[in-house]
Formats: sequence, structure tokens, C-alpha cells
Amino acid sequence: MKVIRAKSAGFCFGVKRAVEKVYEQLENGNKIYTFGPIIHNEEVVKDLESRGAVVVEGIEGLRRLEGGTVVIRSHGVAKEVYDLLECKGLKCVDATCPFVKRIHDIVERESRQGKRIVIIGNSGHPEVEGIRGWSLTETTVLESKEQAEAFLEEEKNAVLKGEEICIVSQTTFNYNKFKELVEIFLKKGYNVSVVNTICNATEERQTEARRIASQVENMIVIGGTHSSNTRKLYEICKEECENTYFIQTLDDLRLELPKTASPVGITAGASTPNNIIEEVQNYVRINF
Repeated sequence: MKVIRAKSAGFCFGVKRAVEKVYEQLENGNKIYTFGPIIHNEEVVKDLESRGAVVVEGIEGLRRLEGGTVVIRSHGVAKEVYDLLECKGLKCVDATCPFVKRIHDIVERESRQGKRIVIIGNSGHPEVEGIRGWSLTETTVLESKEQAEAFLEEEKNAVLKGEEICIVSQTTFNYNKFKELVEIFLKKGYNVSVVNTICNATEERQTEARRIASQVENMIVIGGTHSSNTRKLYEICKEECENTYFIQTLDDLRLELPKTASPVGITAGASTPNNIIEEVQNYVRINF
């Protein structure tokens, strides 16, 4: 079976850096806590836990700690988390992705000027929640055309009074959807400043996935079930290739690909280790 594997598949810079920091701390014999799962990949999290890393959930979890080192994942956190770590005297290893940290700086600066912050992304996602935590003004999270139109209708009077809006994006959001939502604001003449904060790696990964999916009979997308960027890759590929499959590991692969259904495309989310991608790739090549 011919397999077309996306060159951009697998760990992005920010995720690779975060995971390496945890392993490095564990090798030094430190008592390590991660604020939430270090990445949205259960296999990696299980391996880290087996080596001694402990996942701490939420502010209340941090408050209960009496010592040790806390690693902040690539998704980033709200300002109050840093304040709490400092207050408790806990050592902090900050693995926030530089692209995410840039959004924090933008949001803090723009909100300080009195602008309302609109984040285009997935409500409840840890990166989005972290971004919200740097705003000094009201924030709104939008992820669909319907939500954007409803928001503008509800806030019509406030905007007419001259309220300024700054729009940013979750780094892993679908680029085409981001443009669509921004266009809604611009067409209606709202007083907005727009900063495209989708990282280059995400745009490249999504563009490549779409291209490959349009060329194959079957497409496999590998990533954690809770991975937002992998879910978006799946949606993009599904638009181009009806036979698109979302799996986490080789154990999830239950395809019955006909011998003639060549080629098969493979891509993977930013939290997917290379060894899992290679396992799937080799299995498809040999068994179909």
C-alpha cells in the first residue's frame, strides 16, 4: 500500500519543548507536577506518570501543594496561576509555547487600553482559558459563525457607543474559519483590531493535511481524543476525503482497506509522538 505521510505530522516545537522539560526535570530527580496534562496525548501522559510526574488539576490542586516543581504546559495559564505559585514559593518551570505567550502579551496590552477582547477558539480549551486570564477587560470566546452573529446582535448598542474590540485566535484554530469570523466583524463596520495569532506550524499542518486528503482514497488522522488541533485536522480532511479516520494509537485502527484503495494519507496532531505515527504507517504499508 502506498502511503503519503504529512511532513508536518507530529510534535510541534512548543509541545516537543514542553515534554522535554518534564523528562529533563524527572531525570534530575525532582518532584514534578504538571498543571494539567502536559499535552493532550494519553500515551505520553501515562509514560510521564509512570516515571513520577503527577498531574495537578486547577487552582485548588495547586493550593494543596506543599512543595515540588510545577511545570506549566505549552497551552499556557492565566496570570493568577503565576501569582499563586509565587505566593506559595513553588518552583516553576514555564513551558508555555512562545506563540501562546505572545497572545498573553497582546491581550494584556490591548485590554489595558480598554479594549474588549474577543478570542476566536474553543471555549473551555486550556489555551483559551489561559488567554482569558490575561485580560483586564471583558472577554468573549467565539468558535462559529452563528455565535459571532449572535454576539454582534446582542452587543450592538455597546459597540455603537464606540467600544473598541481586539480579536485574537487560539493558536491551533482552523485558519479558514478564523478568517470567516473576522470577516463578519469587518463587514458590519465594527471598530476592531485583528491579530492573527494562529501559529505558522498550525497553518502549515492544516494546509498540508487538506492537500493530501484531496489526493487519497483513505485518510488517517492520529492524535489524542482531547486534542483540539487534531480534531480540526480531522474536520479538514473529512471535507476532502469521506473515508477519513481519527485514531489515537495503532490499537484504534480498525480499517478494512481494499487492496486497490491506494494511496492512503496519514497526518497527526501536534501532540502525537513520532513512534506512534511510524507504527501506523508501517502497519498500513505491510498489511494492506
